[in-house]
Amino acid sequence: MISIIATVLNEGESIRRLLDSLVAQTRQPDEIVITDGGSSDQTVAILQSYTARLPLNVLVIPGCNISAGRNRAIEAAHGDIIAVTDAGVRLENDWLEHLTQPLLIDSSTQVVGGFFKADTHNTFEAAMGATVLPLSDEIDPQTFLPSSRSIAFRKSAWLGVGGYPEWLDYCEDLIFDLRLKQAVGNFAFAPTAVVHFRPRGSLRSFYKQYYLYARGDGKADLWRKRHLIRYLTYLVAAPLVLLLGLFIHPLLWALYLPGAAYYLYQPYRRLPSILRNIPNRSVLKAVLLVPIIRILGDIAKMIGYPAGLRWRRIHQPPDWRS
Repeated sequence: MISIIATVLNEGESIRRLLDSLVAQTRQPDEIVITDGGSSDQTVAILQSYTARLPLNVLVIPGCNISAGRNRAIEAAHGDIIAVTDAGVRLENDWLEHLTQPLLIDSSTQVVGGFFKADTHNTFEAAMGATVLPLSDEIDPQTFLPSSRSIAFRKSAWLGVGGYPEWLDYCEDLIFDLRLKQAVGNFAFAPTAVVHFRPRGSLRSFYKQYYLYARGDGKADLWRKRHLIRYLTYLVAAPLVLLLGLFIHPLLWALYLPGAAYYLYQPYRRLPSILRNIPNRSVLKAVLLVPIIRILGDIAKMIGYPAGLRWRRIHQPPDWRS
């Protein structure tokens, strides 16, 4: 039995994309359980309007966070295979079929990671997608940590790691992935199990998103080395090159060039394929937006990470590694 679960909050403007793509699945789930965290808009009414077209069970639990919402939905689900996605996304019609196939054909497979692509509608979203999302050819299946936009696992594996960490409000799916890897080893990878989602549509919302992601990293004590490198780059290496150019020779500013090439290579490599399907696209605008988005995201991370570390020091959450 296959169950799809998700958790939602105030998704009235976007929930139909998910529900319509669930209706269109080539392999229909045996049940769909969606937890609503206490929406104040029409989300619950829209969900209930689909109960005649989908095997849908809606749980309304005001105040629960993303992790708790997923855990309550999985607890209520009857399937031994759980597929997880998010509100506001659009699933490829064969998403569930491709995502669950490795679990159905091999009883030793415990977890399958699907893939996700930017559902871009304009030049800004294309630049955002190119900057923050990898292409499938960049993925190493051995190390890939799938987003809970597109993942399937056996319910027994979820039970074995204690579910999603309810003490985390962001980065909860990363901790869940890492605990699953500790428990069951490498995941299967299903690159054709694709979920489409729209990137942030403004710099303000992007900044907030990446601030919260980095705060979650700090709360979970994740990626210390990665964050340290970022601080050293912005606060030590970049100012040092500036001073060398000012006080020794301006040609030393050329040291910025290899750094910039490394920093921007992947976003610019992705950009042409993402822009291709955008009507009225502006290549120049996209090219100029990429470094702005990249730098703003790094600033958000550098501010958010210590906020998460401070929270961790105060609240002393569980050690998820043990």
